Amino acid sequence: MVPVAGERKIVHAPGHGHGHGGEHGHGHGDEGAHGHGDEGAHGHGHVQGHAHAGGEASRNQAQPLERGAGTGKLLFFDTPSGIAGDMTIAALVDLGVPWAVVEAVPASLGLEGVELIRTQVVRGAIGATHVKVSFPQDQPERSYRQIVELLQRSTLSEPVLALSLAIFRRLAEAEAEVHRIPIDTVAFHEVGAVDAIIDIVGAAACLSYVGAEVLCSPLPMGTGSVTCRHGVLPLPAPATVNCLVGVPTYDAGVVGELVTPTGAAIVATISKQYVRWPDFTPERVGWGAGTRSLADRPNALRVALGARVASEAALSHVLVEATVDDMTGELVGHALARLLEAGAVDAWVTSVTMKKGRPGWIVTALSRGAQAGAVADAMLRHTSTIGVRFTTVTRRELSRRMLEVATEYGPIAVKVSGGEGEPLKLKPEFDACARAARAHGVPVRAVLDAAVAAARGSVGTF
Repeated sequence: MVPVAGERKIVHAPGHGHGHGGEHGHGHGDEGAHGHGDEGAHGHGHVQGHAHAGGEASRNQAQPLERGAGTGKLLFFDTPSGIAGDMTIAALVDLGVPWAVVEAVPASLGLEGVELIRTQVVRGAIGATHVKVSFPQDQPERSYRQIVELLQRSTLSEPVLALSLAIFRRLAEAEAEVHRIPIDTVAFHEVGAVDAIIDIVGAAACLSYVGAEVLCSPLPMGTGSVTCRHGVLPLPAPATVNCLVGVPTYDAGVVGELVTPTGAAIVATISKQYVRWPDFTPERVGWGAGTRSLADRPNALRVALGARVASEAALSHVLVEATVDDMTGELVGHALARLLEAGAVDAWVTSVTMKKGRPGWIVTALSRGAQAGAVADAMLRHTSTIGVRFTTVTRRELSRRMLEVATEYGPIAVKVSGGEGEPLKLKPEFDACARAARAHGVPVRAVLDAAVAAARGSVGTF
């Protein structure tokens, strides 16, 4: 059965119920956010259009995407009505990700009695897919640490596990900051926990399946307040805002919740850039529906998959550099990690001899143009330099995709680059190989060789 989200309601938010079902504190299952069902006097959970449980599938679902179909392409999240975890899954399924990818998530996590329900609905004049999570009511309360352990015990593939952990980490850090508590003690309460787990892992599974670079539009913020387990909270929710640090947002002029903490954590983790509309050629489009009606727009998330525009602007990158002579190797290594976190595509250090014969370093970061400012800020913050240099360069990339292969040491993710006339390169994910080597008591080279051999058998020889 699907539990009724009876603990909370939108306050002073008529017509725009986008809350998080169960509770607003820790967990934010997106049920009710872009809403699953009515939620009391202020819920206004009237569905626009008509739900068709047995209706026709979209053209994309009838012609599903192949795994890795987004390699070398862009996947754009267009969010005029906001974003939630369930809408993310629904939009990607509507785009063409096979439903089996999502259906397999509960069993991969060992969550019994949990299932996902897919229906075709209409939002305004737009046909869309709607996804709902159904689960037994007697769910345990799980802390962030327990959820991490649940994910690590799962049978999820390495790419899906890594992305799921990254998204949950962002959400838990946001909650920990709101409540000023240690991150391991953040609790995902009973109703919200299962929704959040399925939404995050389901979204990670779909995104890993597509394999595209993700871009997102700036996010619309609604206003008002919400009553939850912790009392009355302002909208946008405190955890949502914390998740979106560094992400462009704007006032949507809507009273109610448009972006949920789970949706915010997903998009803030996966998106490389935030643009109104990217330079690309759309090839497929998917729509993911929320449940509640919005007075001024269809309550749906649009995702579009397409090819990059091969223009000089699209290929332009920036080298951000600084020369320093007063940093230790430890500090330089720390700075490189911070540059990558700031959005650098790559970062490295070159030893040089400076004036007066002093040894020094050139710290270099390769950045896309849109991230160059943030990368420069990180270089100024985390190195001893007082100035940085910018050099515009162009970059040519091989197409790439992730392939999971079966080996005697377990499943290993392999990055496959090139093909279709380009040189083919296979690179197993080293961290996954190292874990498998420790678990089986063998040298890591043995696992690397086994993964390469298995990948060759799947994609052909060099």
